[in-house]
Amino acid sequence: MAVAIRLSRGGAKKRPYYRIVVSDTRSPRDGKYLEQIGTYNPLLAKDNPERVKLDEDRARHWIGVGAKPTDRVLRFLDAAGILERAPRNNPKKGEPGENAKERAEEKAAKLAEAEEAAKAAEEEAKAAAEAPAEEAPAEEAPAADEAGEEKAEG
Repeated sequence: MAVAIRLSRGGAKKRPYYRIVVSDTRSPRDGKYLEQIGTYNPLLAKDNPERVKLDEDRARHWIGVGAKPTDRVLRFLDAAGILERAPRNNPKKGEPGENAKERAEEKAAKLAEAEEAAKAAEEEAKAAAEAPAEEAPAEEAPAADEAGEEKAEG
C-alpha cells in the first residue's frame, strides 16, 4: 500500500483548517486516514507558532517507513528540519509576458526621447549662455514689442 503524508481539509467555507495526516494514496482527500500527525491553520500569521503543529517523531517514523509527503507538507517538514526540500528552478516564472515586454520597450523609447530632448535643451541653454550678451537684449526687445502690440490691439 502506498502511503502519503498530506493535508486533509476541514473548517467552514472560506475558513480553511487542515490536518496533516498519513493516509493511503487511494483514499479521498478528506476521507479515512491512518494517523493524524499535525495541524495547519493558514489563517494565522506566518510567524505564529500555532500556524503549523507537527509531531516530529511520528513524521520521522512514517518517512522511515516510506511515506511520501506532498509538496506543501514537504515545506513544513523542511521548516521543522525533518526532511530537506530540494529548491526548484523555473526561470520562465519570473519572466514577463509579451504585453509587459512591449510596454517596457515603449517606456524605454519614451525615456530615451525625453533624455535626448533634455540634452538638446541643455545644449541650447549653454549656447545661449556662451553667446555674446548683446544678442540676448536684442531677442528680448521684439518680445516686448509684441506684448505692446497685443495691448494696443485689445
